[in-house]
Amino acid sequence: MKPHVPGAPEELSDLPYAHLLQPYEGGRGLEVEARYDTVHFDRLDFEDDDAAGASFLECAITDSSLTGVGLRRARLNDVWLAGDRFVGTQLAESGWQDVVAGSCVLAGVEAFGAVLRRVVFRRCKFDSVNLRAAELHEVVFEDCVLRDVDLGGAKLNGVSFPGSALERIRLGKAVLKRTDVRGTTVLDLAEGYESLRGAVIDTGQLLELAPALAVTLGITVKDR
Repeated sequence: MKPHVPGAPEELSDLPYAHLLQPYEGGRGLEVEARYDTVHFDRLDFEDDDAAGASFLECAITDSSLTGVGLRRARLNDVWLAGDRFVGTQLAESGWQDVVAGSCVLAGVEAFGAVLRRVVFRRCKFDSVNLRAAELHEVVFEDCVLRDVDLGGAKLNGVSFPGSALERIRLGKAVLKRTDVRGTTVLDLAEGYESLRGAVIDTGQLLELAPALAVTLGITVKDR
């Protein structure tokens, strides 16, 4: 199957900085406001580390687990993620730019107020992720599952969901611009149908959403 995002790296070796990566050798775990530059974190388990304000520049994190790790206000620039598990991870107010994440799991993650720019998620699973008041610019969710994700008050600009399932998504007070939900396999909102203003949908989706949209707009539908 061809990727939906032409040009986005498919393999670690495709990264322009792949030859510069050095294995992570830290013995004390991730640290507050630490700077990690061209570091490869591979098959590592981090638990309950406090790494608030840490920055990751041209790094790769592969087949690793970050359980209960505090990454509030962390910065990820040009980062490759593959096969990672983020469980109960604190990513509030973090900044993501030019990040590619493949086959990752995010469960119980707090990422409210995060800012994501030019991020690609491929075959990732999101379960009970808090993205309230987050900003997503040019973000692609490709063949992902988003379940019980809270996007209340978030700003989505140029976001798309090709091949993804959106289940019980909360969009209350979210603002959408150029957000394309065509091609989703499931489009199920727990709340916020009025926030679909600014979204692009197809005819089939419109027919499926019509009853909920009518209720939201206060339209009473009665057949004679």
